[in-house]
Amino acid sequence: MDEMKDEVLLAEVQDEFGVIRVVEIGDYRFLEFGEAIEQSCVFTADPSWLEYDYTRAMLLGALCHEAPESALFLGLGAGNLTQACLKFLPLDDVETIELRPAVPRLAMEFLGLDDDPRLTVRIGDALELLETAETADLIFVDLYTDHGPGVGHLAWRFLEDCQKRLNPGGWLVINQWACDDGKPLGAALLRGLYHRHYWECPVKEGNVILLVPADLDQQLDLDPVRARAEALAPRLGYSLQPLIEVLRPAS
Repeated sequence: MDEMKDEVLLAEVQDEFGVIRVVEIGDYRFLEFGEAIEQSCVFTADPSWLEYDYTRAMLLGALCHEAPESALFLGLGAGNLTQACLKFLPLDDVETIELRPAVPRLAMEFLGLDDDPRLTVRIGDALELLETAETADLIFVDLYTDHGPGVGHLAWRFLEDCQKRLNPGGWLVINQWACDDGKPLGAALLRGLYHRHYWECPVKEGNVILLVPADLDQQLDLDPVRARAEALAPRLGYSLQPLIEVLRPAS
């Protein structure tokens, strides 16, 4: 990205939680909350392009499933991970729960989110609406505010319920804040809740992506994940192999 290019404000919305902005810098558009806290980055020419490692690692989590048909996104942001999953995975039913009504509107108007017939967007608090969501093969948790991770990222009952909403063979993918020691926020809670049976993918943005299977009998078989990533690489335009190499069991 060319950081020397001027920043252009495309939209600004004030809601009960604060300010939401969409800004453009060169070929990229950014969704920002509050005082220029970047939430998402979209390459304008291809909104399914995943610019950052944390979104690529979340897509990698989706490849743990052989053939996912349904996905639930808790937190939409600019929608580019949702867009990528709709484009590259065999999904036929995708549900998103987003707290702020302006976010999906801005994502569709400025950030390239398609009004895909497979996609349903519901507005409300994911902690309250989760119990009314359909079960899914993939569940993504990415609940960030301008102050950091939302309360759901440390809420035992909510995180437990996320796993319970998975279909058999499903995967829960959590974009978790990383602490100074490199471990995920709430590591002790997560180890207890998921019985140390999950995998971590640390990324350079300072997050740790957690890959949590539906049950304790379910293992992460890396060979088919590598094969799926390799097959997808020409369409993605990048390789997920470096992220596979840093996967580690629960720390």
